Amino acid sequence: MKSKRNLFLVLVFFVPLVVIFSQCLTSNTTKPDPRGEIFAGSKTCIQCHKDVYDNYLHTAHFSATSLSSDSTVHGSFDHGSNEYVFNKDLKVVMEKRSDGMYQVAYFKGKQIRSERFDITFGSVKAESYLYWHGSEMFQLPISYFKALNSWTDSPGFDTTNVDYTRMIGTRCFECHSSYIKALPDQDQSLNRTIAYDKNSLVLGIDCERCHGPAANHVNYHLAYPEEKKAKYIATYVSLTRAQKLDMCAVCHSGNKSRIIGPIFAFKPGDNLARFKELSYYMPPVDSTKLDVHGNQNQLLASSKCFIKSNMDCATCHNVHNNERDQLAMYSQKCMNCHKTENHNFCKMATAIGGIIKSNCIDCHMPARPSNVIAVQAGDKGRTVPYTVRTHHIGIYSDATQVVINYLKKYNKLQAN
Repeated sequence: MKSKRNLFLVLVFFVPLVVIFSQCLTSNTTKPDPRGEIFAGSKTCIQCHKDVYDNYLHTAHFSATSLSSDSTVHGSFDHGSNEYVFNKDLKVVMEKRSDGMYQVAYFKGKQIRSERFDITFGSVKAESYLYWHGSEMFQLPISYFKALNSWTDSPGFDTTNVDYTRMIGTRCFECHSSYIKALPDQDQSLNRTIAYDKNSLVLGIDCERCHGPAANHVNYHLAYPEEKKAKYIATYVSLTRAQKLDMCAVCHSGNKSRIIGPIFAFKPGDNLARFKELSYYMPPVDSTKLDVHGNQNQLLASSKCFIKSNMDCATCHNVHNNERDQLAMYSQKCMNCHKTENHNFCKMATAIGGIIKSNCIDCHMPARPSNVIAVQAGDKGRTVPYTVRTHHIGIYSDATQVVINYLKKYNKLQAN
């Protein structure tokens, strides 16, 4: 009887502890989304959309923000290739230390400043880096430029002096990430920089940034897997043309218009005019006065192809896949509309020959240097243009001549 009584007491005390402990484990492994309960988190999408999710991992949108690591910082840390020299006395050296990677400033051989690589912005053309200072975030002075395969000054920085003081505001995160929470400033008189909740950062452009909050969608379809029609989610095809364009224009319409609403609050189907003083739909735009960096929507909208059709961004881009530099694929999309039978085929087709089927893009959407971004390769004073493919579809005689000259050289070599 005594042993049974002891067993009963053990069960009385032990079972509740097991339940409590299991709840603790569950709560620790199911971290809530910092955007709120209506968000499911992109990893929940893997359950039903694994192929789409896996493909998206290789896109520029996914890697718009990442934690700095050996896999997301591509500049060299090897001796002789790991420094940016301002002048004979001043340089920044990229160093690996026990607790991470650092940009270390030296003046006459003495260390004067050292900050760690914490966040990487970008991955395709270039990478720029941020560091945490308490709950505030700043940009590191040195970036990596892939076209040069070398370290360069960060865009817009003083090329004669090292600077660790450029604060990163919310607007940067609104286009390079899916969310970060700005903390309230307790003392306005101090004119403080913006403080953030570090744990709230949602890296990259995730599924819910473009499809909207997905918790109800996930819960419904896990409960009713036989239902194939997407419920409680914004699908691209369900949007109007204007809504589709506004969704991309949130980040691809430049920074000249004043923001009057938090862009993180923008959801698919919203009108961008609610968030900007000047909406995407502006009076006719002079495309020659728009910089190629960040103004893709306005440049596209000024194109005859856009004006005379019902095209939108997805006519050419499948954002779920990495399609960078697939010029033949994009050219075939041009030819879906531009055909001989439609009397709108390229007038240079005879002169150009077979290449017309694999590269319309270099002639009609050539890469152009940005007037906003340029980088300098160290103390040699060599300024390197940052080129971006223009989204104003048009006729560019200089670009066409480059293609023709290439073909002449190619045909001459073939003849010999």
